[in-house]
Amino acid sequence: MLFNHVNLVNQPMNITAQQLRTKYLEFFKSKGHEIIPSASLVPENDATTLFTGSGMQPMLPYLLGAQHPKGTRIADSQKCFRSQDIEEVGDNRHTTFFEMLGNWSLGDYFKKEQLPWMFEFLTKEVGLDPKFLFVTVFRGKPDINVPRDEESAVIWEGLFKAAGLDAKIVDNSERDGIQGGRIFYYPEEKNWWSRSGVTGNMPVGEPGGPDSEMFWDYGAQRQIHEKSSYKDQVCHVNCDCGRFVEIGNNVFMEYVKTAGGFEKLKQQNVDFGGGLERMLAAANGQQSVFDTDIFDPMFQVLELDQEIMSNDEIRKARIIVDHIRASVFFAADGVEPSNKDRGYFLRRLLRRSMVMGKLLNLKHHWLEALMGKVVAGYAESYQYLLDKSENIYKVILAEQKKFEATLEKGLREFEKLMQKQGEVKGKDAFDLYQTYGFPWELTKELAEAAGQKVDREEYEGEFKKHQDLSRTASAGQFKGGLASHSDKIVRLHTATHLMNAALRKVIGEDVWQKGSNITEERTRFDFTHNTKMTPSEIAEVEMLVNQWIKMDLKVKKEIMPINEARKLNAVGVFGEKYADTVSIYTVYDEKTGDIISREFCGGPHVEHTGVIGEFKIQKEEASSAGVRRIKASVF
Repeated sequence: MLFNHVNLVNQPMNITAQQLRTKYLEFFKSKGHEIIPSASLVPENDATTLFTGSGMQPMLPYLLGAQHPKGTRIADSQKCFRSQDIEEVGDNRHTTFFEMLGNWSLGDYFKKEQLPWMFEFLTKEVGLDPKFLFVTVFRGKPDINVPRDEESAVIWEGLFKAAGLDAKIVDNSERDGIQGGRIFYYPEEKNWWSRSGVTGNMPVGEPGGPDSEMFWDYGAQRQIHEKSSYKDQVCHVNCDCGRFVEIGNNVFMEYVKTAGGFEKLKQQNVDFGGGLERMLAAANGQQSVFDTDIFDPMFQVLELDQEIMSNDEIRKARIIVDHIRASVFFAADGVEPSNKDRGYFLRRLLRRSMVMGKLLNLKHHWLEALMGKVVAGYAESYQYLLDKSENIYKVILAEQKKFEATLEKGLREFEKLMQKQGEVKGKDAFDLYQTYGFPWELTKELAEAAGQKVDREEYEGEFKKHQDLSRTASAGQFKGGLASHSDKIVRLHTATHLMNAALRKVIGEDVWQKGSNITEERTRFDFTHNTKMTPSEIAEVEMLVNQWIKMDLKVKKEIMPINEARKLNAVGVFGEKYADTVSIYTVYDEKTGDIISREFCGGPHVEHTGVIGEFKIQKEEASSAGVRRIKASVF
């Protein structure tokens, strides 16, 4: 039977993605905006990031005051990719690739024009029922002299009341719940926008400002049974249960970070970004972005034998269609699979989707069929997909062929193990991964299909044993210092070594590691230092780490006696006792032989720094007397 993805409201679609995109651009054209084409997913003249991740990214010079050739009112639909959302794909709202509907005022109009226009567009042009719309505004931050955004709250209140709705303004909803409100104040973690996040992370020269976000109530009932992860949490529009989904964000970008704090930009800007896919789902009464006409033709080519799809199967199918859509646009913009930089992410998307395809027993030509649906579905808006389709197919199918050989070898070994011993043990699963690159998830699924279970703890133990022969401090922290050995954590781990080296270079060699903890979201690194780092010191550390990442430096592991390691001046954890034999990880420039970082460590690490991504310090604060703490992420 054809795969039937879930549409809980079962409401016929009445607007397509193409119609919504056109309707948005025409609306803002009627408001005096010039329409510009989408920029490439590969940023031009911006070495700070691998991908275009937001609509404002190509607009940054003009938000800072440069004159745009098209004037002060601009609108577009911008292609975007966010690698940090890869693990989130499968729910009702997250995708890696998406289109961001955008409009900008470059020192022209401001709040009293932007908010009524958005309300008009959503309720009149798109037809959204305002009773399902909720909005958030900035609570204010007195320590940087940015006030509570009462102006936006009052404007929203008037708009809802004109539509016949009571619009109660509520504070502290994250603590006390919705309380019958429709307009909610939130702190900077939720309602301040800059490329680098909250105000404390913004480097000097970075623009930002308070924002007002718009949420759609999908109406999904929160699960309150005893196993629900939300049963003890307060429900509010910014919680994660999936009932409320952000469909647009009005950023009032009027501040810039300076060495002395925050100052007003020379112009007040509006930077609106709205997810086309999310807005489309809301417009058609659908519970998921994957229920829209963007993905529907893709799902139709996933012909499966199962009469009923489980939630896990639905998640796998969503991962496939998301990743292949992103891969098509990557290939069209000139990205090719590799082990570093942008190519690493394309390879990861393709191989992950191929694993999911194997687990769902998809037919042989499913990948080619999905690519065709993406090209055809976007051809009207992105003609160049047709023009470059031959190369798109060539690049992606070559990667499929290369990875299928790896998968087939692993499958043969899996079958041999099952025939020989009737099960696959945790150690066997690790050997399959280490030797053939055979993913844990695939081993687990195949074993379960045969009525067996694979010991995950044993698998993790084998991985730890392999990576941690020397029982160094990092080895002792594998459970506490590293949350797992996932790709994101491995990249963060190597980035942490680079950060340690940068700190010693910027602050001085009195810096010593006092502890670390790395999760999917961030690295937390404690180090000896008596004073708060200055903004310029933080910026210089970031610059050095990103420079070393872009150099694609080699990472080498060596196992040696402790005495030899000390002769190499390897850096360790302050006060830590090491075994007689240790492992050393060195980051170095193969061309010059220069050593960037050399540390006692049990791993795991990337093989080349180029795959790490963009490094960003999120916070620098005191940990204890004489010890500072940094939290940082990679994107």
